[in-house]
Amino acid sequence: MLCGLPALLSADTIIIKDAYAYRATPSSKAGGIFMMIHNHGIADDRLVSVASTAARKAELHNHVESANEVMKMRPVLDGFAIEAGKMAMLKRGADHIMLMGLRSSWHQGDLISIVLTFEKAGEMTLDVPVDLSLADAAHSH
Repeated sequence: MLCGLPALLSADTIIIKDAYAYRATPSSKAGGIFMMIHNHGIADDRLVSVASTAARKAELHNHVESANEVMKMRPVLDGFAIEAGKMAMLKRGADHIMLMGLRSSWHQGDLISIVLTFEKAGEMTLDVPVDLSLADAAHSH
C-alpha cells in the first residue's frame, strides 16, 4: 500500500499520520523520518524494523543521555512498542527512523519509500514526503 502527502496508512489497526522526512543540509549523508503511529487495535503491537532503498542502512533510533550529559543517538534493537488504543510519536530528539548513507539528495516534496515491519500488523510500505521547511520547528501535534 503506497501513500504520499501527509501520509496516512492503515492496515486494519495501525494508522500512520503526519509522516515526513528531513535532512539537515543538502550534503547530509543521513536523514530522519518522523510520524505518528496509532494502534486502533485491541492488542499491543511493536514496530520492529524499517527498510528503505533510499539509503545504505535504515534503523530505528532514539536519543539517550550519556554519563557526561551529552545526548547521543543509538539504534533501538527491540523496536518501538505501540500499545493498543494508543499512539507512538516518532519525533526529532526522541524515537525516530534514521536513514544512513543516503543514495541521493533530498529535495522539498520528494517521496522517500520505506517499509515498516510490525510484529503483528506485518509489513507496510509508505512513501514519506521530504519536508525541509521544518528545519527549525519541532514536530508537534
